[in-house]
Amino acid sequence: MAKQELSEYEQQRQANIAERDALLKKLALDAASAGIAPKPAKNSTGPGRPAKKKAPVKKVKEEILPRRTSSRIAGIEADSEKAKRKADEEYEAVQEQARIKRQRVSGDLSLGDIVVKGNGWDKNNNAFADIVNRGARPYERTFGESEVKETSNKELRALREQMSGLELYDGFEPNRIKITPERIYTLAFHPEPTKPLVFAGDKLGNLGIFDASQNSGAADAVKKEGDGDVEDDEDLPDPEITTLHIHTRTITSCEFSPLNPSHIYTSSYDSSIRLLDLATSVATEVYGPQDREAEDLLSGLQIDPKTPQVLYFSRLDGNIGRHDTREKPSSATLWPLSEKKIGGFSIHPQYPHYLATASLDRTMCLWDLRKLKWWEGDGRRPALLGSHTSRLSVSHAAFNSVGQVATSSYDDTIKIYNFEEMSGWKEGDALEESAMEPTHVVKHNNQTGRWVTILRPQWQANPSDGVQRFVIGNMNRFVDVYAGSGEQLAQLGGDGITAVPAVAQFHPTNDWIAAGTASGKLCLWK
Repeated sequence: MAKQELSEYEQQRQANIAERDALLKKLALDAASAGIAPKPAKNSTGPGRPAKKKAPVKKVKEEILPRRTSSRIAGIEADSEKAKRKADEEYEAVQEQARIKRQRVSGDLSLGDIVVKGNGWDKNNNAFADIVNRGARPYERTFGESEVKETSNKELRALREQMSGLELYDGFEPNRIKITPERIYTLAFHPEPTKPLVFAGDKLGNLGIFDASQNSGAADAVKKEGDGDVEDDEDLPDPEITTLHIHTRTITSCEFSPLNPSHIYTSSYDSSIRLLDLATSVATEVYGPQDREAEDLLSGLQIDPKTPQVLYFSRLDGNIGRHDTREKPSSATLWPLSEKKIGGFSIHPQYPHYLATASLDRTMCLWDLRKLKWWEGDGRRPALLGSHTSRLSVSHAAFNSVGQVATSSYDDTIKIYNFEEMSGWKEGDALEESAMEPTHVVKHNNQTGRWVTILRPQWQANPSDGVQRFVIGNMNRFVDVYAGSGEQLAQLGGDGITAVPAVAQFHPTNDWIAAGTASGKLCLWK
């Protein structure tokens, strides 16, 4: 086959390549003669051979030797039997110490005793305290007879014995008193002092009414147990409970009118306030937005003790409202007091122009309704006297008749603030920061989770002995009673309580306590 003749272009390209290769070869030779050429990389393993792994360095276990001491100073002659015996004893002592360090330790270890680094360990104050203590421990008491017996103060001991002596209502077992169909959100005692009448509002807008003067005969049946004539629970009559569906959504508050004990006001997430007249059996809407589709969820309600026709309410959007029942139902004055949800509020029973709010923004704030100030973007609102910030959100703030405020918050504390000198405060004057600090802080598990109603402290309105006290639910299925001094007075429980009695309430004057659960069951102590 004849060799194909290259084109002129291809010939020129081949010539250029040859010229370039010759130039590079010459440059390499010149660099090598000048001693500046790079040295070729050495490959000890050769091509294709895997690199040899370095042999691991074998650790030589060092023998623990005794600490050297001066025999001359100790008065021991060198190379004597006494010196040899001393050296042997020291060697054995060091070996024994090393053996003890390596030996496994059995039994319990207290973290406070085994801290290696840091400032020690406090089981009540560390980074994990709020996580470890978060879970409920059903039926595990944190206050009982031993604490009462160990009380040295005579007055405090007498009060503790009095409150701890309250007994669970035995007319019916708690799991049989289903006062509402759904989860209880609010409770109220009728002010009648001769018999306990309990009202409960639930998640679906039902209002349950229970008369605790009735009796199923269960107590008498227990007494006859020795005679073998005990009736089964199925044979005992059910409690008589009246249930009224007066709202379309959750009832958040129940308040009795100081003018008429047959009038009860209720607030709801359906954005309305109703007046239930027990005498006429009519529930009238006294407040509600003009727009029936409005979502102005009401979280709380209070009646002005000086002017009972005036109602105060809180909304989940951070507003506090005031409504006069003598005006049209849609009229109300609104004050935006928080950018976040207001979970609870309270007005002072003696000086109703003072108002305390608890908010999701972690603050408890004190307001003076006598003086309105302009706030940028919000218009006029009451003067802020002071605020205190907690580590987590504050669920409720409750005034008592002497000017104390009790709050519950998700930092697992109950805080008590003292504002007993309110009568001498000037209109709208801001308080010093120190005046807003709580006087008492009580550790309390407030982690209710999703299915238990938020724990809120509730004061007794008019205690017969004048000692201020409040109740709050306990996640271990009890109800706790505290004095205004922060001292715990009682932890009430009993058989048949199968859920957390989260919503607790005092009777205004008598030492009766009611508590409701997420299943709509009622517990009562008296």
